[in-house]
Amino acid sequence: MSSSAFLPTSRKQNGFRDSYNSLPTYSSAVEEKRHRQGSSSWTTPIYIPLPGVRTRRLRIPFPNARMIHQFSVSRFGHKRGPAMLLVGLLVILWTLVAFTQRIGTHEKEWRKAFPGPPSTLVFHRADLQHIWKWEIASGHYPSRQRLPVGLGLTASVENPALPAPRAELPSRFKPPGNVQTRSKGIGPRRTYLNVHSKPPDVAYPPRPVSGSIADLDVVMEHCDFSLNKYVRDCLEVLRVGAGLDNGKRLRRGTMDNWKYIYSEKVNSSYVPPTINIHDETHTMQISVDSDPDNGLTKKRGAEWDGQVVLPHPLKYQPYKTLPEPCDENHPRLFHMFWTGPFTDKPYLALLSFLFTQHTGIHLEENKELSGVCKPKFWLWINPGPAAAVPNPSAVHDMYAQLKSNPWASPFLHPRFKGVIEFKLWNTTEQLDGVAELKHEWRSRDLFNSGGHVISVPSSKQSSSVTAASATGNGTVGHNPGPTGSEKADSDDVLNRTGSKSSSSYDRLSVILSDMARFILCHRFGGIYLDADTIFLRDWEELWGWKGAFAYRWSRLEKYNTAVLRLNKQSALGKFLFRTALKNNLDFHPMTVSRYMKDAHLEPLLLRLPDALFDPAWLNVEDYQRDRPAQPFFTDFANLFDTPAVGSAAPQALGFEGFFRGSFSYHFHNFWWKPFDPARNWPDLGERFKAGEMIARASAAAGNSTASADVSVNTGEERVEDDRRDLDWATVLKRTFESYIRGERPNMYGEWIQW
Repeated sequence: MSSSAFLPTSRKQNGFRDSYNSLPTYSSAVEEKRHRQGSSSWTTPIYIPLPGVRTRRLRIPFPNARMIHQFSVSRFGHKRGPAMLLVGLLVILWTLVAFTQRIGTHEKEWRKAFPGPPSTLVFHRADLQHIWKWEIASGHYPSRQRLPVGLGLTASVENPALPAPRAELPSRFKPPGNVQTRSKGIGPRRTYLNVHSKPPDVAYPPRPVSGSIADLDVVMEHCDFSLNKYVRDCLEVLRVGAGLDNGKRLRRGTMDNWKYIYSEKVNSSYVPPTINIHDETHTMQISVDSDPDNGLTKKRGAEWDGQVVLPHPLKYQPYKTLPEPCDENHPRLFHMFWTGPFTDKPYLALLSFLFTQHTGIHLEENKELSGVCKPKFWLWINPGPAAAVPNPSAVHDMYAQLKSNPWASPFLHPRFKGVIEFKLWNTTEQLDGVAELKHEWRSRDLFNSGGHVISVPSSKQSSSVTAASATGNGTVGHNPGPTGSEKADSDDVLNRTGSKSSSSYDRLSVILSDMARFILCHRFGGIYLDADTIFLRDWEELWGWKGAFAYRWSRLEKYNTAVLRLNKQSALGKFLFRTALKNNLDFHPMTVSRYMKDAHLEPLLLRLPDALFDPAWLNVEDYQRDRPAQPFFTDFANLFDTPAVGSAAPQALGFEGFFRGSFSYHFHNFWWKPFDPARNWPDLGERFKAGEMIARASAAAGNSTASADVSVNTGEERVEDDRRDLDWATVLKRTFESYIRGERPNMYGEWIQW
């Protein structure tokens, strides 16, 4: 009986690796002859297959080792030949290494050959060190993260917001030389909390503990995209750590590594430490070079800015040592900026604020929250085009417009007094209110975004004021229709008041808001949010973390300032305004990223993962689609037009199924798309019926169906007139409205009291 034998793959005598059932192949007889007989040339060809071309190969000449070896032996002998060959190889290797080191040590020459973005730096190293010391001493750096080496600190700075280390850092973790990259903790101990609902009260999550703090170092460990962390996993850690998985906790076992919320442990005898930031032992150079700014690149054509003049640092006070629940040095103010007629976008932002934050409206009207610092919401209104100057009666006109606008008027109700406040934005007044800008801003371009300047002639500013006074009342259904010339003029880029479509984007207002957020936080303190933001949970723990922050620009290591925390009159704020002034008042987030990087100040403005405020962004840009978060958005428009394949989720899961764990959601513009197309009016119940009927009439004016007319005239509605599948935007709007109507509690189980 015949049998077959398996011949493993081996290297044949012809030099080709062959399998048991194949024969050696050559592209030509000449190739086979050269391979078998060897070559007398100094080079030998190597043939590489071409993808998609089976009959041809790429011929690459390669040094012929056989000829080189024969030459060395014939010239120097059998013993000296190989040795000389080895010496030659070492010389070639040394030459390559020396060339590489030369390039590495001449960084400036290398940058000239491959120029990057020009430097924006206008501060000496001593000033940057002073800024760092002031922020740390004021408790604005409660982080264990390293300080930049380029800062050149040679003595550790005492950090009152960081607990003292339990053991000395091993020497192998310390940087070489005398440069210090860690602050020295001298603050109170931290107790990490196990936050969860206790039976039988598991229907709703518990409110955060007053004075609790989010350890954002821990958050970064679980959420940082640079560490390949998934948004889905980050949100689970955020949910579990805050007790938002109430009644649905599926994890068992110890979850100490997921605890990111802590409180500071102090006794009655605790005294805030006094830190001297003017200690000259902290004033250092990065090297023994005679130039103290060695390694820093100054902005071309600009002079170094004058020495930073800072007041004494703030005394860091743990929450339990405050005489009142609210810290006057760190006011809890949410800021939002709005231009043009009031619409459903700021309406929903305010409703989500009331639905999630600890405002006290669930208590009787005259009863105060005990031991709780209530946040406030300041909505800044720019009444006309961004380039216009408000008229003398602007404040009176603003409130008249708000009262007549059904989307805005509900928030003027006395129940929301002290919780929501409308503020008039005046660009001149605000810029003059910033000490670092007031004497010089008039010589700069106000509308500069990423280096792109939009010029606004003075004649256009005055005409914009006239147009705003004539047609800017913002009342739904009550504005007279503009003539053809007026419509064309109002659509001009200089006269737009709000973005009415993707083709008529109000670019000037966007640029103005880029600057306004820094001004508001620096002047008044607090957190700024873009108007296309929806609150998803209480921000108590973020208020407790006293540092400044923004969040990451999706996959890029840049800032997005759609959420911005900046402390009142801080050293960091002074740096930003002086730097922006020397860079023509450019506050675009990408430019701010350069300001911070060039000055080695990035850790002072923490770049939080976008999972906390913008959880759909990575999915929208084609990242992490193998394990997306819930809901799965491939486009920001999915909020308003949920794809049919996932359209059952909004009604089935509701608010609790919408990026649970995130602090907020940023839907990136879409100002022109209604949240609830079928019921595009405020639906807040009998208390606000008058405004609702005005909005219904406005909606009916653009709808020719009979059912819409019946709904307006008689109040009768049929559920058949509603959409069968409700989009996520609609579900969120109707959830918040049902809370105001008193039909359900807020997300923490609290019922509104009128």
